[in-house]
Amino acid sequence: MRVEGQLTFNGTSQRLNAALAGLGVAYLPEDLALPHIAAGRLIRVLEDWCPPYPGYHLYYPSRRQASSAFTVLVDALRYRP
Repeated sequence: MRVEGQLTFNGTSQRLNAALAGLGVAYLPEDLALPHIAAGRLIRVLEDWCPPYPGYHLYYPSRRQASSAFTVLVDALRYRP
């Protein structure tokens, strides 16, 4: 399929707004797109090729003394519902 035009964005909100305006297909985080899919404003395409996203992972050296700010961040991420 030949497609004319090209849009380039720096953020997900810009991609979402372009998709909502009918300007094309957007690759978006599921949690951002789901409300719009449920309301019928967006449709899901290529679902079979989108693996589930289990969440973020944080890798850091455990043998170093962590700053208190970093410890607060790790605790917040670890216990986030």
